[in-house]
Amino acid sequence: MNGAQERTTALPRLPIGRYRLVFEGERLEGRSSYWGSAWRGLLGSALKRLVCITRLEECPPCFIYRSCIFSHLFLTPPPLGSVKLPGYVAAPHPFVLVPGPAAEGAVELGLTLFGLANRYLAYMVHALREGARQGLRKRTGPLTLTAVEQESSPGSADWRPILDSAGGLQPLATPPAAWPDAPRRIRLELHTPLRLRLRNELVAGEQLEFRAFLVSLLRRISLLSYFHTDEPLETDFKGLAERARNVRFEQASLTWRDWTRYSSRQETKLKMGGLIGSMILNLEGGGEFWPYLWLGQWTHAGKGTSMGLGRYSIQTLA
Repeated sequence: MNGAQERTTALPRLPIGRYRLVFEGERLEGRSSYWGSAWRGLLGSALKRLVCITRLEECPPCFIYRSCIFSHLFLTPPPLGSVKLPGYVAAPHPFVLVPGPAAEGAVELGLTLFGLANRYLAYMVHALREGARQGLRKRTGPLTLTAVEQESSPGSADWRPILDSAGGLQPLATPPAAWPDAPRRIRLELHTPLRLRLRNELVAGEQLEFRAFLVSLLRRISLLSYFHTDEPLETDFKGLAERARNVRFEQASLTWRDWTRYSSRQETKLKMGGLIGSMILNLEGGGEFWPYLWLGQWTHAGKGTSMGLGRYSIQTLA
């Protein structure tokens, strides 16, 4: 097999660790599915307090900027001399937060780590545990971490406790994620706002084409693999994107949902609205797209992924 063929058939090898944290508290207010920004802010503040040794107000001037755990996880500067994203100040963060349900004095938070970032699970959990003791902004009172679970493999629904009685973590291995055989037809259900840009404009419902959706996944999965694994994805991205032009959603029912978040750094509210709804896709003859669609359930798509935006699930249809 020659080099061109190898690039065409290469498939992503992205380790994905999915974790679920359970907190207990007395006051839980608001819609927990839109607490992603608050959780992200809590995590960032607590993680910096936990690992920062220089106490500088700004990170880039720090002499350990490119080797600090906080910087790696939360700011993610590309390594010097990086072939991808030259000139960019940030690569994709290696985590996604998935706010879960809040009811009867308990709230769940999903945490997904990609590739080598799984080695920092204990830092993430400890930062979330300590930060939550102060409450989640105005939405909750103090929260106490009571359980941490890990899914044995993405999509298996086999959740196992990994927080021992002494408060330590016993995580499972996180080999590269595997996907099932490609189904014939699927429904993609968008659970949180999807923010895709096309020619510097946010894509509205009637403008969302399969190619734009796939290209966003190809880019995200490729960059996560490049910056956060030892096995960068080298495949025929241009060919995949070109062949995706011939694929259409059979049906799309999409609406725009407005959402705002408060930015402590900018001291202002930011608009973070996006598309919600579902799309039906026929995959006959398009099995080469399936691995990226399947992995996208855990990587999310579009902008704002680290705070839970762009989350979707796949349902197999007859």
